[in-house]
Amino acid sequence: MDFSWVKGSITKWVRMKPKRGEEPVLEFFLFAPQFILYITFTILPFMIAIPILFTSRTDFLDSAVEFVGFRNFSAIFSPPLVNDYLPAVKRTAFYTFFNYLSVYIFGLPLALIMYEYVSRLKQSFFTIIYLPYIIAPFGIGMMMSMLLSRDTGSLNLLLVELNIISQPIDIMDETVARWALPIVAGWKNAGFNMAIILAGLLSVPRETVEASIVDGVSYFQRLFFIYIPQIIPSFIIATIMCLLGSFGAFDLPVGFGGMRGNNAAMFLAVLLYKMGFAGSVSQSGTLAQAVTISVVTYVPLVLIAILLNRLQKRLE
Repeated sequence: MDFSWVKGSITKWVRMKPKRGEEPVLEFFLFAPQFILYITFTILPFMIAIPILFTSRTDFLDSAVEFVGFRNFSAIFSPPLVNDYLPAVKRTAFYTFFNYLSVYIFGLPLALIMYEYVSRLKQSFFTIIYLPYIIAPFGIGMMMSMLLSRDTGSLNLLLVELNIISQPIDIMDETVARWALPIVAGWKNAGFNMAIILAGLLSVPRETVEASIVDGVSYFQRLFFIYIPQIIPSFIIATIMCLLGSFGAFDLPVGFGGMRGNNAAMFLAVLLYKMGFAGSVSQSGTLAQAVTISVVTYVPLVLIAILLNRLQKRLE
C-alpha cells in the first residue's frame, strides 16, 4: 500500500502555521507524551513510596506490615545499616566529583574543537564522539570487565605480552575500579556534554567573536572573557545532569561487578537495589529502609537541581 499521502499530510500539518487560539492545543499535544511519562515513572512512584517510609515493609510481598513512625530514619544512621550506607555515599560522591570534572576535561575541549575547527567533517565528527553515549552503560561495564579480567582479559594479555605492564590489571581491585569508573563514564558521556556546551557556544553572537579577533584578542582571552561567561547556563545544565545522573548510576557499576562482590562498584543505587529488590542477596536492610535512604539522599539533590535550574534561567 502507498502511504506517501500520510507523510505528505504530516509534513503539511507540521509546516502549517497555527491559527489564533490553536497554539495552546498544539503545545499540549507536543508536551503531553513527555508529561505522561514523567507522571507515570517519577511522580506516581514517589507518591507510592511515601507511605512505605513509615512502615516495616521488608519487600513488596510482605503481608505483615506495621507502622513504625520515624524508626527507619534513625535506623539508616545506626549499625549495621550505616556501615553499608555511608561507604556507598562516599563512593558515589567520589565518582560524582571526577565524573563532573570530565565535563571540562572531555566535553569542553571537544565542543571548542567542533566550534572552532571542524567544518566539513562536523557531522561525522559529532557522530563519532556521540556514539559511546548511546551504548548501554551495563554493556560498557561488562566490556571493561572482560577486557581487564585478571586471568582472561584480552587487554591484560596484550599489555603483558608487550611488556607494558608486569602484572595483569584486576578490574575487581578496589583501587582500579574506583578510578576506572569515572574515567569510563567521562568517555561515555563526552558526546552528551559536548552537545550541551556546543549549543551554548553556538548562541554566542558571532559579531562579538569577530570583533575580538580584529582587536587582536588571543584565543585564551577570548575563551575566558567571551565564551565561558556566555555559556555558564550550559555548564549549569551539565552540572544538573551530572549530579543527578551520577548519584543514580546503576548500570555501569553493576557491569563492573557491583552485584558480584566488587566493593568499589557498590554505589548508592546498587545498595538500594540490593536492599529493596534483591531479596536474599541483600546483606542488611529492608525495602522501607531503602526508600528512606533514597528520600534522605535524593530529595536534597533535587532541591539543589531546582535552585541551579532557576539560576540558569536567570542568567539566560
